[in-house]
This record gives sequence, structure tokens and C-alpha cells, in this order.
Amino acid sequence: MIYYISDLHLGHENVIKMCSRPFENIEEMNEALIAAWNKRVHKDDTVYIVGDFANRSKIPPEEYLKRLKGKKYLIIGNHDRSWIGGIDLSKYFIGWSSYAVINTGRGKATLCHFPMLAFEGKFLIHGHMHNNTKRPYWSYLKTMDNALNAGVDINGFIPVTFDELVANNEEFRKNN
Repeated sequence: MIYYISDLHLGHENVIKMCSRPFENIEEMNEALIAAWNKRVHKDDTVYIVGDFANRSKIPPEEYLKRLKGKKYLIIGNHDRSWIGGIDLSKYFIGWSSYAVINTGRGKATLCHFPMLAFEGKFLIHGHMHNNTKRPYWSYLKTMDNALNAGVDINGFIPVTFDELVANNEEFRKNN
């Protein structure tokens, strides 16, 4: 199975308040995200992390990565740059890049942490915006049915399949 997820922000205390996440503290959030991931993902599954895996964490990112099941591919987000230079990425990821183009089974998709207006393929799978509809580009992005936000804040805090990603984004657009 292939899954998508972004903007976990493991270790980032302020993200709870900024995104109205339903957690009391950072420890609860980290443990809930890891448990939800491992309940869903099996060792042979692939998870595309579309940026911002960890941010400002007092715990080294390797400690989270060791606990997560599946094969992981990192699309580097703005908050990943602070930690990726300090670890051997090949120990935890089957690949990493600033963007990738993959076949989803329903067409080609560009994976990039940042929302893009022009991209290769039929779909854009992005992160970065969390559940924030106040960003200046939201009014345009909202009209792009083929732009899919992989952020945990709109995808139930779990890695999701492509079909779930489409359904969750349709629901989010409809309600915002």
C-alpha cells in the first residue's frame, strides 16, 4: 500500500495551538501521531512524507523514525532543512528530494511540500498550508481539484491512501 502524509511537526509544541490540534501537549501529540501511523502502515508499505516531518524537537528525529513502520520517502519541507544534515538519511528513507513525480495509479502526480500553480502530471500532492485557509493563495488553491493537501490537519492525523487524500480534500474544500 502507498500512503501520503505531511506536516507532522513532531516535537513542535507551538503547532498544537497554531493549527488547533486536539492534543494537550507535545508528548501526547507525538505519541498519537506515531501510534496512528503504526496502526495503519505495515513494514512493506511506502509512505511519502511530503515535508515538515519534525520541527524544533528536543528529541532527535531519528528516535521518531526508528519507531515508524514502512518504507519512507521524504519530500523535504522548509522545517526539515534544520535536521536532515545531521543524520544519515539512507538509514531511514528509501529516498528523499525537494520534489518527486510518481504514478498514483490514477495519473502522474508531483509531490512538493509547497503548493505550486504549475506542475508535472495530473495531480499535485503538497503540504505546508496545514488547515490554514487564511493564506493568500487559498482562494486560488481551493479551485484546483487536482491539488491535494497531504497535511495531517485535514487528513485525520494519519497517513492516507490516494483515494482518501482525494476525499478528504474534497470535504475540506467544501467546508472552507
